[in-house]
Amino acid sequence: MSPRGQRRIDEIGEESRRRILDAAEELFADRGFDRTSFVDISERSGISRGSIPWHFKNKDGLLLAVVDRANQRYLSLDHFSDRPALDEVLQQFGLLAREAAGRLMFAVLTEAISSEGIVRDEYQAHHAEQRRRIAHWLKVMGVRSASRRESLATAITGSVMGVALMWQVDPEGVDLEGAYQALATMVHSHIGA
Repeated sequence: MSPRGQRRIDEIGEESRRRILDAAEELFADRGFDRTSFVDISERSGISRGSIPWHFKNKDGLLLAVVDRANQRYLSLDHFSDRPALDEVLQQFGLLAREAAGRLMFAVLTEAISSEGIVRDEYQAHHAEQRRRIAHWLKVMGVRSASRRESLATAITGSVMGVALMWQVDPEGVDLEGAYQALATMVHSHIGA
């Protein structure tokens, strides 16, 4: 096969993968993980049901790929300056909460809480990484105690998730930006920044 022909096959594969991910993200966010089947994803994406496991192995693998893509879209280090302000980080969380990917994160959280296995392990690793990043930011901001940084990182992560969840349930009653700004103010006053 010519390099040009192989390149075209790769492009078709990437397009199929993107369409499957788009459909799965929407359906997982709207219906939940358990109530979404490969048939549903196939119908929404226009890609044959048999192609889904070829791209993602199984439903758990597809879910993890959807979550990874959402994290890259909103929470990748590429979105932040070398030394991001907490407000900058919270702004990205606010953007994530407003998208289908925000609802998806809670669908995945529900799956992670109610099961053992790869989804739980990956979600646990995702949150450990988020806490590690926040703890690093706190270190840069001058919090010297490692245990205090870890506790604050856990509290910040939990607060961000809780506010986003409340906004998902009651978007008219919860001021997402105002709550994140209040969180930033509290953290800054607590660390003396």
